[in-house]
Parts: sequence; C-alpha cells; structure tokens
Amino acid sequence: MESFLYQASIYLAAAVIAVPIAARLGLGSVLGYLAAGILIGPVLSLVGSETADLQHFAEFGVVMMLFLIGLELEPRALWDMRHKLLGLGGLQILLSTFAIMGLAMAFDQPWGVSLAIGLTLALSSTAIVLQTLSEKGLMQTNGGRSVFSVLLTQDIAVIPILAFLPLLIVTVPAQIAADGSITRNLESGHGDAHGATMSLVEGLPGWGVTLVTIAAIAAVILTGVFLTRPVFRFIHATRLREMYTALALLIVVSISFLMMLVGMSPALGAFLAGVVLASSEFRHELESDLEPFKGLLLGLFFITVGAGINFSLLFNDWPTLITMALLIILVKGMVLYGLAVTFGIRGRDRWLFTLGLAQAGEFGFVLVAFSVGQRVIPANVAETLLLVIALTMLITPLLFIIYEMIPSHSSEDAGEVEPDEIDAKGPVIIAGIGRFGQIVNRLVQGTGFKAVVLDHDMEMIALMRRFGFKGFLGDPTRPDILKAAGLNEASVLVVALDDPEAAVRLVAYARKTRPDLHIIARAYDRVHVYKLYKAGADDIVRELFDGSLRAGRYVLENLGLSDYEAAEAERVFYQHDRDAVRQLAELWDPDIPPSQNKAYIARAKLLEKELEISLSARAEKTEDPKRA
Repeated sequence: MESFLYQASIYLAAAVIAVPIAARLGLGSVLGYLAAGILIGPVLSLVGSETADLQHFAEFGVVMMLFLIGLELEPRALWDMRHKLLGLGGLQILLSTFAIMGLAMAFDQPWGVSLAIGLTLALSSTAIVLQTLSEKGLMQTNGGRSVFSVLLTQDIAVIPILAFLPLLIVTVPAQIAADGSITRNLESGHGDAHGATMSLVEGLPGWGVTLVTIAAIAAVILTGVFLTRPVFRFIHATRLREMYTALALLIVVSISFLMMLVGMSPALGAFLAGVVLASSEFRHELESDLEPFKGLLLGLFFITVGAGINFSLLFNDWPTLITMALLIILVKGMVLYGLAVTFGIRGRDRWLFTLGLAQAGEFGFVLVAFSVGQRVIPANVAETLLLVIALTMLITPLLFIIYEMIPSHSSEDAGEVEPDEIDAKGPVIIAGIGRFGQIVNRLVQGTGFKAVVLDHDMEMIALMRRFGFKGFLGDPTRPDILKAAGLNEASVLVVALDDPEAAVRLVAYARKTRPDLHIIARAYDRVHVYKLYKAGADDIVRELFDGSLRAGRYVLENLGLSDYEAAEAERVFYQHDRDAVRQLAELWDPDIPPSQNKAYIARAKLLEKELEISLSARAEKTEDPKRA
C-alpha cells in the first residue's frame, strides 16, 4: 500500500508541475504528460516497473475518453456528416494504412504485422491537434473543419480496427526487452484480470474471436437502448446527486468487464455505449460526472507511456528511429496533401490539413498494447512503434510552427473562393452574414426591402439558401465584387464582417468610392469603433453594446426601479455614451495606446463624471407616469 501511494504521489506531482509548463509553452497537455513520464521514469528513475496497479487505473482513462467521445456522436449527427466522414476521413485512413504498410514491409516486416502497423500509425492525435486548433483559433477555418472531420472518422475507426486486429493473429513468441519495461507496460492492460478471463475465447480462431466480439457489441447496444433509460429514471427519483456518478461509473466499469470477459479491449464497448446514449436526456449528466475522472486517468495513462519509453533503445539506434518518425510524417503528409487537392482544400487550409494530421496519435498507444496482448505484433516491434509514435507527437508543435510561417496571402489563397455571379441589386448591401448580419438581413427583407448579401464563407451561404434566403459567395472587400453587387447604386452598406481589419478596409474603400453612401458598421470594441469612425462609417454598432444595455435595464428593474425609470436611465446612458464615443474618437491616436494617451484619459474621466451626474439628476427629477 505504501509503495502504491508513493508511486501515485510521484505521478500526480509530475503532472502538476510539467503539464502547466507545457501548456504555457504552447506544447499542449498531452506532451506535458509525456514529458512528465519521461522525467520521472527514464531520466530520474523515480518510478520503477512495479506500477501495474497504477497502470490499470491509468488505462481506464482511455476507456472513459472513448465513452465520452461516443456521447458526443449522436447517430443522426453522424449520418448528416456521412459524406465527409466516409469520403475525406475514410480515404485518409485507407490510403495512409496501405502506404505505411508498404513502408513497414520495406523494413522486412510480415504483411500481417505491417497491416497492423499501418492501421495503428494511420491515426492522428485527437488530443494534441484539437487543443492546438482551439488555442490558435483555427477550428472554424475550412482547414480546421476538415481536420476535425478526419479526426472524428479516426475516433470512430478505432472500434472496427479493434475488432479487425484479432484476424491478424500470428504465432510469434513475445520478445522481451533486456529490461522488460516496455513489455510490461504494453501487457499491463492484459494482466492478471485479463489472463483469468481469456479462457472464454482461448483456442478460438481469429474469425471466432471476431464473432464473439460482434455478439458482445450487440449486447452492449441492446442494453443501452432498453435498460439504461429506465435505470436512470429510477435513480433520478431518488434525488441523490452522488447516485448519478455511481451509475455513470457502473456503466463504464461493467461494460469494460464484459469486454474483458471476451478478451477484447474495454474501449470497444465503452465507445458504442456512448453512441447509444448520445440521444439520452441524461447525456449531459453522464458527461459532467465522468469528465473529471477521464481527465485525470487519461493524464496518468500518458505519464505511464512516457515513463515506460525505453530510452536505451532510443539512444542505441536514434538515427534509425528518428528517420522512421520523419518517414511516417512524410508518408502521411503526402497522402493528406493529395486528399486536400482532391477535395478542393486550398491555400493555407491545405497546409493546415496536411501538417496538422501528419503525426501518429494517442490511440496508437492503445492499439499497440492491444496488438501485443492479442499476439498480433511482437513486443520488440511494439517497443519501436511506441518510440516512433511518441517522437511524431513531440514533433507536432514544430509542424504547426511551420504552418504559421506560410504566408497568409499566398497566390493560392487569393483564388481560394470562386465568387458567384451576382445577378441582383438592391438599395442595401450586407457584407457578412454571421450572427450579426443575418438579423439585419431578416429585418430588412421582412419589411419589404431588397438586400444583396455577400459572404466569403461557402457553408454560411449554403445554410442561408437552405432556409430560403438568397446570398452570394464572394469576398466583400474585393472592389469587383462590390461593384457587381451594386455599390454605385445602393443607398446603404452594412458592414458585418468578423475580421475587424477587413471591416475597416471595406469602410474606407466604400467611403472613398461613394462619399454619399450611408455606411453602418459592426464594431468589435471601442478601439474598433474609433478605427471605423476614422475610416468614414456613419453609424457604428458595438456588437455587445445594445445587449449589455438591455441587461443593465433588467438589473435596475429588479433592484426596485419602475419600468419607466429603468428605461429612462437606459436612454440617458445610451445618448451620453454615443456622444462620449464621438468625443473620444477625436482624441484617439492609433500610434498611442489609450492607457498612455493623457488627453484621452482626462476626457474619459470627465465624461464618466458627467454621466454619473446626469443619471443621478435624472433619478431625482423623474416622475413615473404610473405613480402620478
């Protein structure tokens, strides 16, 4: 017990120290966990190989991750994405698998082992890539959405891959490393408990194991459909919050035990159970209950992987291993680039798609451990695979740095959007049809006026058309697009672009071209207001100002002011703030930060004092008509 607590303390302390540092450096939490494992294992030797119990807990984090991923994948949503999943994602897995399989056969591996290696290394790192895309604000780009589709396909593909691998069983003895560390790591998930239950499938041929797996999957699906909802409702009636957590853990643990009984990975059933329960009314309860357990245990899993890396093997043959890692990135990159060209991904999005998915991923660790337990891959080959996977993941931040070095306005980007032929004109042009622009468009057209809508986002225009609104695909900042949309004849231009700098450029161009045009612009914040004011916008609307003002009025009403008094305070604030912004815009200097502009600060303080006096005086003089 003391040894277990000591080992657990070391693992947790390493995570608490290394992961925040890695996150601050922009390397991601997964690499932080791996680095923590490397530090306490091969470097400092603070943990030994006697950590089987902790590794059992750690590998359970992967099971929970797959269960939670399944909860996010409602069957109807999967069906709606079927073309991108089967097309882009499916081809990536298929082509990468066979390309890497050929590479493995060139290293004198049998075809069965080579195919297993190809399936393992074809998958990319969901944890690293999604976190990096989110941190860098790339998720909503065309390349980011394509990357997400492929990662989603890969997550789903783990399940059939786990079912298929037993068909590749080869009769080779497990080859143990000199120190045995990696072999024990790989087989820890198939240790005593697994060995005790292997009798249920022991002696079955590969196709027999697959049939047993299919039967277990069917049992999980039927249980999820017909049993879990009544049980959840029964637990809900008790009104005991801790029972939700207990039930959530029971579902994952029992499914894991069922899969171990038939000699399969617990992740197989956990993922399917998550998909079955994705449409349940208790889905969010399950997510909130299991998320803390998943995060901690998954982190421990990555630490155990890092702690078990055989650095003596790496140092003894580092040129070969680094070459193999670079070859994997190169081969996957070539496949990804070809798919990007085929599916029309252009410019920097093409490079984001290629470089973002070129590494191997964390599911590779799971598949390697599973393959060794099933005697599909020899243990010495698995040791090399673990090192190659870890190296490609460690190289991933460098790939994103290379992506950021690619010019943002390359020739390919200039032709990225093929604009529509604009065959309509009207008194209003709306540039940008996101959350802001669509409200303006609905109000204008609902009142009976025609508006020409422009946006460079193909998916947004397609969504508009699906709901019966006409819009044209094209970059609103391009002069030829604006001219075709009727800039010379329009009465009003609404600038509702998400890119603040593009909005300023558009306002400046429109004002120069049409001095008489009325320009209404959406602003991100006060500084953006000043830029738009200098560029020549007539009416500037801060995107959160009106909503915040209305919320403030509700606050006043709930503090005891009458509806009339709160509305008057809102009106006074609105008029004063608009006047204040105009005055401050005259003092704003783009070369001096507002916090260092003395004249700006002095006027802002004076205006704020005037606002307080005005509101106080109004509160004293206001007579509510309802009271009179």
